[in-house]
Amino acid sequence: MKIILITLAAAALLAGCSEDRSQILKVYNWSDYIDEEVIPEFEEWYEQQTGEKVKVIYQTFDINETMLSKIEKGHEDYDVVCPSDYIIERMLQNDLLLPLNRDFGSTPNYIDENLSPYIRACFDKMDGKGKNANDYSVGYMWGTTGILYNAKYVTDEEASTWDVVKNPKFADRIFIKDSARDVYSQLILKVKEQEIAEGKVTMDQLMNFTSDADIAAVEEYMKEVKPLVAGWEADFGKDQMVQELGYVNLTWSGDGVWAIEEAAELGVELRYALPKEGFTVWFDGWVIPKYAQNTKAASYWINFMSRPDIVVRNVEETGYVSASGAQEVRDAFTDEEYEPIDLSYFFSPADTAVCANPVLYPDKADIERSTQEHDWGENTAKLIEMWSRVKGDNANAFTYILIGLFVVAVAAFAFFANAAKARRKKSRRKGGRK
Repeated sequence: MKIILITLAAAALLAGCSEDRSQILKVYNWSDYIDEEVIPEFEEWYEQQTGEKVKVIYQTFDINETMLSKIEKGHEDYDVVCPSDYIIERMLQNDLLLPLNRDFGSTPNYIDENLSPYIRACFDKMDGKGKNANDYSVGYMWGTTGILYNAKYVTDEEASTWDVVKNPKFADRIFIKDSARDVYSQLILKVKEQEIAEGKVTMDQLMNFTSDADIAAVEEYMKEVKPLVAGWEADFGKDQMVQELGYVNLTWSGDGVWAIEEAAELGVELRYALPKEGFTVWFDGWVIPKYAQNTKAASYWINFMSRPDIVVRNVEETGYVSASGAQEVRDAFTDEEYEPIDLSYFFSPADTAVCANPVLYPDKADIERSTQEHDWGENTAKLIEMWSRVKGDNANAFTYILIGLFVVAVAAFAFFANAAKARRKKSRRKGGRK
């Protein structure tokens, strides 16, 4: 038995050593974040374009830091991964990314032909310590952070400000994302509202304000919010809103769209608002990590994912909003059900009246009140500590009742959710992204 085990181990080692990585592409992506049928199509397309064979090994993750740890500490040889904005910044600053090769020979450069000018400008703003994020990454999906609310109990005016999360009228009916980064970034805009109005500071500057005084100001604000919160959630808040167990939810646009559509089938009217004080946008993008071994196929993968027809299929499958500004993408998601809005910032200067879902594609007037988050660097620990103090033990009688109801309802809801998925794909941002 010992001889057999040693022989098998040696065979496995030799197999690993003889692996031809020029014919293997290791992709690491979020769960449920692609139309998996495009994977074998990429393999065929790659051979057509290059005359070389490649086999995709596709793996998924649920938390940015899990992915980053494998690359940073484990030196995993993933060829292409899809981190979020602040992780892209961190990887750039720590020299963990390789620049993209945009020379595809006779193959069209779908990346530069189709990337939205808005997304390109946002990536320009990432802090890469002298490196431009657009040279090292390509936007994949994006969205906003705002307020999902029940129109029967919450007025449009009440939902137009972040103060809705501390309105005692909605006590025990408020759900907030369990994400220190997202919550802090919205509430610092509220706390500094007067200074923004007076021109003393900009929203972009505030995204880098993590002094002890700033953290204390947000923590003081959250002390008023905490007694009213029914739950801190990563993914179940939208379900509670659909079932009318919650009236207000600080959430992401993708979750908002999913909840609005599900609630409509039950006769419940949910809406999504971008508060007047300002809000943040978020991005996920493709990058080639430092330890990648097949950078050629990785570049072609990113190019393939930027091809308009592939973009449309991935959006339809996942329900997220693509970073592509291609006219084919605009046409695919134009819907006469909605009023015309100004999307000239995202697609082209001529697109000032596009009929599109404003939750997924905010109007230009709204986007002008937005900013983007950044990596917290050495201040991350202080902010996480503040978040832990804020949450503490927030359980109350309603919370325990809610947990009981949720456990009882989860099986039934899973059934209906699966049925709904057959009719329409989920549209939500990853709960584990932060």
